[in-house]
Amino acid sequence: MTTKAKAAKKEPAKKSAKKRDMDGIIALDLPFAPRTPEIAAYFAKCDEKIGFTPNVLLAYSFDMAKLEAFSAFYNDLMLGASGLSKLEREMIAVVVSSENKCFYCLTAHGEAVRRLSGDPSLGEKIVMNYRVADLTEKQRAMLDFAVKMTKDSHAIEEADRERLRVAGFSDRDIWDIGAVASFFNMTNRMASAVDMRPNPEYHASAR
Repeated sequence: MTTKAKAAKKEPAKKSAKKRDMDGIIALDLPFAPRTPEIAAYFAKCDEKIGFTPNVLLAYSFDMAKLEAFSAFYNDLMLGASGLSKLEREMIAVVVSSENKCFYCLTAHGEAVRRLSGDPSLGEKIVMNYRVADLTEKQRAMLDFAVKMTKDSHAIEEADRERLRVAGFSDRDIWDIGAVASFFNMTNRMASAVDMRPNPEYHASAR
């Protein structure tokens, strides 16, 4: 046997990489769980309304109970009745995500701010530095509070809540500001932990 033939015999045949359910979504090798009828209908509604299923929902799809809990909480916070507008809640999401440098949430919720405001410039300013954006004093107070929650939550005092009241927020509004900021501090960290990747469609939308 020639030296070349011996070398060829020793080299194992290269196997093609196995396609994983979560490829392009998260870095973990988790299989999709069978979808419940409710979740299948929810995903179909996403596809109908926005043309795709957000990767954050697919990321939770290894466990239907976790996905249902996450979706229910998200929908209540971001779409349910509140003294905060949908745009204001998305602004909180983006400002918190900017502090945490969360690629997924900055991309997905930055698109939401652009779309809901109809102003791509405002969306970019909120993503990069809300302090340069043309905001109302009320919105600025709201975002200042969300940033303090993100960076120094232990330092929040009654004076911080009183500043929100003076700006025009009710105590129920303050709860909602705190709840939205808290939720995105959690999701930012989870997205970073598993390297969650945003859908490509978000990048070009509403510009």
